[in-house]
Amino acid sequence: MWNFDATSSVLLVVDMQRDFVEEGRPMEVPMARERIPQMRQLVDGARAADVPVIFTQHVLYDAFDISPLETSNNPRLLTEGMRAGSDGIEIVDGLDARATDHYVQKHRYDAFYNTNLEVLLNTVRGYRQVDTLVIAGTLTEVCCESTARSAFMRDFKVAFAGESTGALSETAQAATLDAITKYFGRVMDNAEILQGFTGGAR
Repeated sequence: MWNFDATSSVLLVVDMQRDFVEEGRPMEVPMARERIPQMRQLVDGARAADVPVIFTQHVLYDAFDISPLETSNNPRLLTEGMRAGSDGIEIVDGLDARATDHYVQKHRYDAFYNTNLEVLLNTVRGYRQVDTLVIAGTLTEVCCESTARSAFMRDFKVAFAGESTGALSETAQAATLDAITKYFGRVMDNAEILQGFTGGAR
């Protein structure tokens, strides 16, 4: 079992955008909204420990269909949701996203795919100083899990925040946490992650 070292970690908050979180929005995920306080704990803890905070934003366009297989599964996304330039891609207020944080716009579930995420991870703390991603956000079973798997394939350690990720159902949440635990990383609760941020051995 690998060690969790705050000095080589980043906090990656996946897709906590208004269109995913707020009531009545096109891709509303109630569990993600309910877990904002837990996610905010991690954001505040990371900042206090000088751990970089990265927010991803899933972005679609009106001018053309940039994610055709995604929209074929959910045709509603052909006309609404996560539109570039709209308030729907903004990070929810409860997480206190700041200009000094880092942002990655993506068009696929996997936050590594055709984005600057890997370049950012390889430089944000100095040349190849990051080896661990703490993953929080939504959807647990889609973008969080896809990104966790992709991180693992790139030899990053994955600390998956079990209390600070939100799925569409408890069943989906449990299935992802089981898969991560068995194959792709460590599922950690907030207390463990926050202790790791403050230098405790994890």
